[in-house]
Amino acid sequence: MAAPRTPHHRKVLGRLSLPERTFVGDALRTETVGGVLLLVAAIAALIWANVPALHDSYESVSHFHLGPEAFGLHLSIAHWAADGLLAIFFFVAGIELKRELVAGDLKDPRAAALPVVAALCGMAVPALVYVLTNLSGGGSLQGWAVPTATDIAFALAVLAVIGTSLPSALRAFLLTLAVVDDLFAILIIAVFFTAEIDFAALGGAVLGLVVFWLLLRKGVRGWYVYVPLALVIWALMYNSGVHATVAGVAMGLMLRCTTREGEQHSPGEHIEHLVRPLSAGLAVPMFALFSAGVSVSGGALGDVFTKPETLGVVLGLVVGKALGIFGGTWLTARFTRAALSDDLEWADVFAVATLAGIGFTVSLLIGELAFDGDAALTGEVKAAVLLGSLIAATLATTLLKIRNAKYRRMVEAEERDDDLDGIPDIYEEDDPAYHLRMAAIHESKAAEHRRIAELKAAERQRLAEVTGGAGEEDDRRA
Repeated sequence: MAAPRTPHHRKVLGRLSLPERTFVGDALRTETVGGVLLLVAAIAALIWANVPALHDSYESVSHFHLGPEAFGLHLSIAHWAADGLLAIFFFVAGIELKRELVAGDLKDPRAAALPVVAALCGMAVPALVYVLTNLSGGGSLQGWAVPTATDIAFALAVLAVIGTSLPSALRAFLLTLAVVDDLFAILIIAVFFTAEIDFAALGGAVLGLVVFWLLLRKGVRGWYVYVPLALVIWALMYNSGVHATVAGVAMGLMLRCTTREGEQHSPGEHIEHLVRPLSAGLAVPMFALFSAGVSVSGGALGDVFTKPETLGVVLGLVVGKALGIFGGTWLTARFTRAALSDDLEWADVFAVATLAGIGFTVSLLIGELAFDGDAALTGEVKAAVLLGSLIAATLATTLLKIRNAKYRRMVEAEERDDDLDGIPDIYEEDDPAYHLRMAAIHESKAAEHRRIAELKAAERQRLAEVTGGAGEEDDRRA
């Protein structure tokens, strides 16, 4: 009688493929460096805005205007950072999303379900927490979208500071979450924070995007073609009333992210490799420098917990994000009959969900848009974003530190390369050639140990003979 067949369960957060692991590692290294710069910029902004002798200069620089007024681009420095430099950040996000859709984890609908559902729940639950808090407290519902965004660079900077060896599967999950999160954040900005539309300018921007797409399809190359065209598209999108960062996402999504014969990297990956350092090293830190400069005092921080708008932001980031992402992940695994990877536990998923409560760049941007015209409330909401992100980072640090020893062992196993061929051994377990190489290595080591054993045995025998001979001679003298 045949044994009953055990049903096969797909693994959730299992080991990444080697190409995906390599890509994620490269991307996260750049994001981590950018995240450290982001932290430095945020701290510098807080010092600059709160030291009495420097406060006036911060306001003066932030509100200093420059740019061609004839084109509707005579903007403040802070405005240039939010609308101009962040378009670079969203351009990279668009490329990341396109790559995930055509060559990454989101290519497979079954694999895509997990991060997409987790990201959607991780945006819906914080928004719901904010709305319920403000309905019960009589606050404004305008800021419902503020706690919905995750800042991947800030989250990775926290990981770099606390030194947690997070396994690649969890890092990739966090990165994919943030990519999907960024897409829906830009959709929220485009749909809910566009008051008036200049259809002529919007039509010009769309026409520019069509030209951009046609040039890509024709294989036209040269930065001197695309950079001026991108600037024109961005300017038209800005003047249309739609947030200018939408142009960045749209252009990023148009790039080809699949390789053709003879290509080592796709054009999208190549351009992302060039632009990502500019985004992580300049665009996002500069935005943080001119957005995070809010007045911080004991009274101001205390007020965060007394006003429904600010309390809703803090609870949304700290409670809503953790519950939303964890709940979305658990529900996806439950209803798709997927099992969590054998190396992980649900406590690890909850820790990463808590880490995703760090909402900085996009949360600050949405806060500015949601309460535009109310400078006092905008500043208070920014303080709430900073405080909520700090609380989420502290909780995540505590949870991840508890499991850090296990994570370190997992990372060591992922990176072990005993046959020194440049490929981690864990990816070669099904390759007969790997086992033959390891057999040769062990045979070589065994031969070396046998040679050493023979030398030691010979040396021990010589010592025994010398000692024995000396004893016989002494006996004869006696």
